[in-house]
Amino acid sequence: MSSKEIIATYSQLDKVAEQILIHHQNKRIFSVSGEMGTGKTTLIKALCNILGIKNIPSSPTFSIVNEYRVPLNEPVYHFDFYRIETPKEAIAIGLYDYLESGNYCFMEWSEKIETILEEETVKIFIERIDAQTRKFTF
Repeated sequence: MSSKEIIATYSQLDKVAEQILIHHQNKRIFSVSGEMGTGKTTLIKALCNILGIKNIPSSPTFSIVNEYRVPLNEPVYHFDFYRIETPKEAIAIGLYDYLESGNYCFMEWSEKIETILEEETVKIFIERIDAQTRKFTF
């Protein structure tokens, strides 16, 4: 499948998230990459919002993974690998069990574990255009 680019402001994030999920409707594993402060967590919150999950507290920087529930009580996993030093650490927390669950998995800082991610992982890159505008490539 070819890649797609969208340039959008923060106020348009729900539309971006909707397009990502439509463009990859059969995928469940998503990697979100970008420099610090580009909006990785904010995009994941928008993706979860489209899935029906409201009021996501924050990125799981210290817990590494947060579990949320969609309205039908299916789990959605949100990872933040910022504090991970090696792919072995991600494996030790049971990463493969999460990825093979068939549930949505959204990962921040996944470039730290890129060598163990499967090819079918949807890679989303966020690039800062200005203070409010980002380019999303997926």
